[in-house]
Amino acid sequence: MTRARRGPRLPPRQIDHVTLAHPFAPQALFPDDVVSAIHDAALGVLENLGIRVLLPEARAILAAAGAVADDGTLIVRIGREIVNHALSAAPRAWRMRAANPARARDYAEGQLLFGPGAGCPNAADALRGRRPGDLAAYEETLTLQQSFDAIHLLAPSVEPQDVAPALRHYAMMRAQLTRADKPMFVYARGRAQVAESLEMIRLGLALGEDDWSDGVWAYTVINTNSPRQLDVPMAEGIIDMARAGQMSVITPFCLMGAMAPVSVAGALVLQHAEALACIALAQLARPGAPVSYGGFGSNVDLKSGAPAFGTPEQVRMTLGSGQLARLIGLPWRSAAGSAGNAADAQGATETLMGLWAALLGGATFVVHAAGWLEGGLAFGYEKFVTDMEAVETLAELCTRPEADLALDALAEVPPGGHFFAAAHTMARYAAAFRPALVADLSPHGRWAEAGRRTAEARATAVWQERLAAAAPPAHAGAAAERLAPWIGARIAAGGAPPAD
Repeated sequence: MTRARRGPRLPPRQIDHVTLAHPFAPQALFPDDVVSAIHDAALGVLENLGIRVLLPEARAILAAAGAVADDGTLIVRIGREIVNHALSAAPRAWRMRAANPARARDYAEGQLLFGPGAGCPNAADALRGRRPGDLAAYEETLTLQQSFDAIHLLAPSVEPQDVAPALRHYAMMRAQLTRADKPMFVYARGRAQVAESLEMIRLGLALGEDDWSDGVWAYTVINTNSPRQLDVPMAEGIIDMARAGQMSVITPFCLMGAMAPVSVAGALVLQHAEALACIALAQLARPGAPVSYGGFGSNVDLKSGAPAFGTPEQVRMTLGSGQLARLIGLPWRSAAGSAGNAADAQGATETLMGLWAALLGGATFVVHAAGWLEGGLAFGYEKFVTDMEAVETLAELCTRPEADLALDALAEVPPGGHFFAAAHTMARYAAAFRPALVADLSPHGRWAEAGRRTAEARATAVWQERLAAAAPPAHAGAAAERLAPWIGARIAAGGAPPAD
């Protein structure tokens, strides 16, 4: 076959992993009447049983709207009319802004955003082993997040425990502002830390009032203390982020058999009640505040009490959460993750099941999509890379394939022939299929001759290459220069202790 017969080659493969929309219709776990019954039961829990709210200000805000607050027991009973009013005030979509405008994303039903494993006290990789999280590991994992387009929102993969708690938010925000250019995360660890973190974003990016108010620049994750309790830092975080116009991702963490009933429907009633209470507080603090419905539900091993992920129960909880989010009309957050201790088959399977559940459930934001080990106790570098193989595969499903019937190729290749050298193949081979990130597709003999390297060993090479090739984003130098004197003055003043 001559080159002239092959025809012109198509340009190299170009796939957008930044702007993803769900490719499939959301799947249902329960019929509509059961979903409505779960919602109604959750409203009944809030009205009759209530939720313990530890922050006096939050109780006062809810009481001013008509809730019944008992300052002795700290229980607040919230009527359904308060919840309904809050749901009518909550926006359905908003723009997540970023230092790089090309990284901005719409947070809305039908959109698909991925976040890395987050909140891990330890880091782990094949070269340095498992170790307590420090600032170096936090900065490295931020660089890894930045290096993959299919990670859309930054998250605190590793906790930098070598930085004093009163100063830690300075280091974490500075790292986000100088090592990445994506939408940022703020911990809700006390009013002063939230306020200073948001101020750092405004200062580092030189945002005027119009820019700051045009969209959402940061998000926080609000975890209730299931069952039916909202602590002081989380309540403060809801109020302060709402008043600042930033996003709270409301996330009851309901493990069936431990913090929630063992039935899926019962666990969803609890999750939904807690989420609705927090949404109501956010909207009472500031009507129209961006607040995401969320759920992170699975089960425990009833023999040991250990959390389990990637289970049928997690998949069911995810699908049911999606139905409840669509019922109340809010975009929502799900999660993947693994209870495994290594980047092995267990870890891969558990995370992949969580990812697929989120995809089939129509989740807007999938947290812990890559790197989460030990039920969140460690962030694995190799695990992050191998999980990103799955994340990028799902991302590619968001691009609808062209309706190329390949009739010329079918006519060219005779019965019993092959398509390797067909003109259709030769014109498209550079762009036809997604190149593997870490998978080894070579036959056994070639794999053995190359050293029998496992997926974990190949993943080690990938994260090393990513870190070695990383360069600061365009805005990093200016942001660092603006932040340096501000951070220096705050450190000299002793910082801002986190809330109790």
